[in-house]
Amino acid sequence: VGGELQDKERLYQLVADLSREETRESALLELSKQREAFPDLAPILWHSFGTTATLLQEIFSIYTLLSPPQLTASASNRVCNALALLQCVASHPETRTLFLKAHIPLFLYPFLNTISKTRPFEYLRLTSLGVIGALVKMDDSDVINFLLTTEIIPLCLRIMESGSELSKTVATFIVQKILLDDMGLQYVCATAERFFAVSNVLNNMVAGLAKEPSVRLLKHMIRCYLRLSENVRGREALRHCLPAQLTDPSFTKCLQDDNSTRRWLQQLTYAVGDQRL
Repeated sequence: VGGELQDKERLYQLVADLSREETRESALLELSKQREAFPDLAPILWHSFGTTATLLQEIFSIYTLLSPPQLTASASNRVCNALALLQCVASHPETRTLFLKAHIPLFLYPFLNTISKTRPFEYLRLTSLGVIGALVKMDDSDVINFLLTTEIIPLCLRIMESGSELSKTVATFIVQKILLDDMGLQYVCATAERFFAVSNVLNNMVAGLAKEPSVRLLKHMIRCYLRLSENVRGREALRHCLPAQLTDPSFTKCLQDDNSTRRWLQQLTYAVGDQRL
């Protein structure tokens, strides 16, 4: 009990330290490193006076460094520590809805919209994607409905085309989770423009994987294709544009130990009427 009390007091002190400029940077680092150790961290962050505003201020403070790109490694690390705490709030069932109602994901979109390939920017995009990924992981229709009112799909599609392998994987996971929601699938397949925006990027990624294979990325891509095939219009379109590599055993041999993804691929090729697998 004494140890728990000490941990709680330490937590409250660190949260209080966020409100003071001279202690904020070290408190951000300490809380982000130890967030798994504090199950109540998200509600404490959200409900403590001024803390959410402080975290948002950390985000706003680097907007001026985005264009032209001037973000340093230390500035990127600091804001990513703040983003890690927001991810904690986004993941917690008690604070997730409040997080959405405050439209906090929108403040991360300028980070996702950057194109600089330097490590500080890549880390910033990846950590921002992690916050959105934590939201969609909850399989909550309110989250998907909110995201569909924003430009998250185009932002993810651009990262899927030009990001690092890890960023591409998280961005594809977010699109996959949106598609797995009925409203998300309906939204993407409602117009040819939306459908082909998604399928063209997936097709380009398949071509890219021929040069640089990635099993975990391919897994999410196949799940996206399979979900698109579950919509009547999507299935009809895929009959004409599904990449031939997906039925090439030399391309898909990397999946030989992944039974679930092989099964998805079989379901996909059956759905679009290709019996070669």
